Amino acid sequence: MKKRHILLGLLAGLLVLAGCSAPGSGSESITAVGSSALQPLVEAAAEQYQTDHLGVFINVQGGGSGTGLSQIQQGAVEIGNSDLFAEEKPGINAKKLVDHRVAVVGITPIANKQVGVRNLTVVQLRRLFTGEITNWKQVGGKDLPVVVVNRAQGSGTRATFERWVLGDRQPMPAQEQDSTGMVRSIVASTPGAVSYVAFSYVDKTVLALSLDGVKPTDKNVTTNDWPIWSYEHMYTKGQPTGLTKRFLAYIQSAKTQQQLVSKMGYIPVTAMTVARDAKGNVIAKQGGTTDGSN
Repeated sequence: MKKRHILLGLLAGLLVLAGCSAPGSGSESITAVGSSALQPLVEAAAEQYQTDHLGVFINVQGGGSGTGLSQIQQGAVEIGNSDLFAEEKPGINAKKLVDHRVAVVGITPIANKQVGVRNLTVVQLRRLFTGEITNWKQVGGKDLPVVVVNRAQGSGTRATFERWVLGDRQPMPAQEQDSTGMVRSIVASTPGAVSYVAFSYVDKTVLALSLDGVKPTDKNVTTNDWPIWSYEHMYTKGQPTGLTKRFLAYIQSAKTQQQLVSKMGYIPVTAMTVARDAKGNVIAKQGGTTDGSN
């Protein structure tokens, strides 16, 4: 009996040791940094993944797309989150990075609910942000000074908004915020304020503005009738391995796309009827599907 107990004890010890070295057993952790527009989705996916795979740790941080791209290029993190193609960011060597597209995000102008305007033309919106329109009464609204709130330099949301609204025009000097949540809070509480956020950040405290009669909806993004949108990229330096590879596969899986992406205000890449490249060229997609990555 004594020998039997010893053997059972040894066997139990071996099983414990084997469990400690198994994938997802707590021996792995990764960090994903970058886009604040993508951050809520990655945080939710990380929380769910960690619940299903006890012991692993996925650290998710914001900081903006520029930070995500620079950090992954330096090899300081495992994943760099970005609203921009790496090719769009000066100083980034896109050839050394691998693009994993996990969603599409629509971006909408938002205003304080008291401005008295629900629809603008793209030209009017551009003039608000260049400082040519200084009072909402100039676009049919109330007699309120326009208060522009921008995202900080390096923000992918800002770069996307300026690309498709401002074009080659320069924005007026204005207050800048690193956090999308702070932008929404300021717009909600400041009479005459206007800014822009990802669809997923729109709530009842602010007013999402239509453009040229087109509403900022997922359906209008999928057809490019609403042109202010971008892919949500999760970049790796080279091909991913280990926990990074498994987590990216988890986010791109059909189950996660259905349970999280759509429900959180993002658009699955597979729902798009058009594709867009880093130069902004829009191409009709064959069959309306894509594999979601390069």
